[in-house]
Amino acid sequence: MCRFLLVKSQKPIKPENLLTRFAKMAKNSRSYDGDQQSDGWGIAWLNAQKQWQLKKSLSPIWKELNSFTQFPDSNIFVVHARSSSFPKDKGFIIYNQPYIDGQYSFVFNGLLKGVSLPEIPGNIGAEKIWYLLKRELKKNDIPVALENTKKLLLKNSKEIIAFNLGLADSQKSKIYSLCYFTKYPQYYQLHTSKTQSLEIICSENLPALCQTETGGQ
Repeated sequence: MCRFLLVKSQKPIKPENLLTRFAKMAKNSRSYDGDQQSDGWGIAWLNAQKQWQLKKSLSPIWKELNSFTQFPDSNIFVVHARSSSFPKDKGFIIYNQPYIDGQYSFVFNGLLKGVSLPEIPGNIGAEKIWYLLKRELKKNDIPVALENTKKLLLKNSKEIIAFNLGLADSQKSKIYSLCYFTKYPQYYQLHTSKTQSLEIICSENLPALCQTETGGQ
């Protein structure tokens, strides 16, 4: 299972401080079955022209703390630390999130079992979910698209233990999330913080920043 972080700042800020907090959290975090977020990471950020820039690595995020100074000031950035669900899917940087398409940057964290949507393209679950969400975004605004994607997967899955999505929109300069879980709330609940100058959505609490967002049944 994975961890993600979305940040929106009123004024451009350096990601380094929050990246460091997130990386240390990811190192110490364990899923309910003991998995660690050690299968690589990625960050997407907006440049001054409101275009997404992307950096991915196959190294655990906490082993690359010294690289965080390279990232420039930005008012929106999205971070993901990966834990591959299956050994066969490890070691492929293309699978690492965030995923970028046009104005959107996307991250996912969750566990779905017995999904019966064979016509959906993609090699791993996150890619398939991203395809479904993009399809919804072509005809609905973001909150409706997120909810419709969840409903479709609820209808076509044997069990959804957790289904958490994060989305950043470069055109609207906004970040969004959907939080749903049926088990293991301490691991799957999202945490949020919002002030006049800074908005944060994170898979785990970043000390003194986030509050719990319950998304269970």
